[in-house]
Amino acid sequence: MNILNPTHLISSYGTLGLAFIIFAETGLLIGFFLPGDSLLFLAGAYSAASVTAPIHLNLGLTLVAVIVAAIAGGEVGYFIGRRLGPELFKRRDSRFFKQQNVTRSREFLDEYGPGKALLIARFVPIVRTLMNPVAGVLRVPLRSFTVFNVVGGVLWAGGVTLLGYFLGSAINIDKYILPVTAGVILISLIPLGLEYRRQRSRADGPA
Repeated sequence: MNILNPTHLISSYGTLGLAFIIFAETGLLIGFFLPGDSLLFLAGAYSAASVTAPIHLNLGLTLVAVIVAAIAGGEVGYFIGRRLGPELFKRRDSRFFKQQNVTRSREFLDEYGPGKALLIARFVPIVRTLMNPVAGVLRVPLRSFTVFNVVGGVLWAGGVTLLGYFLGSAINIDKYILPVTAGVILISLIPLGLEYRRQRSRADGPA
């Protein structure tokens, strides 16, 4: 699907579209399926490409756009949760909504505390979409949330984009686009796999 193809998204919608997708993934409950990690990485890589390349982004503008989008998305997600309250998560499971993902986000908050949980969640697909509204539902203090939301947004959006930029500076991104994209997707799934393994270990532990 083109909507999940990072290269297609960047080439079709540019920096503005990239920023909107990052905002949607971090701020809107429907955005959990969007490929945020791979988009950020490839946006950085294409920022290192020649201005004559088929796809080229301005690094400075890209960094500002994705960081602002990630932070704004986090704040919107928080206020959605705070405004709608627990009723938001009482809905039945559907194709696009699973209660187990909400439970996992709450467990992040309980286990790590708001600050650490918000930072870790930025790097875990699905959880980073639900963590912000869950923090709002649980009434995490706004000042504390905003501080860690800003730090997490900078580390995730800025860090992954810069990582892509440095790799794009070292190799011909157009030549290696497919393996690079596959590698980014696999790496982005590592936190999800580790969390799944942790949950299984806890479930299989002694009663």
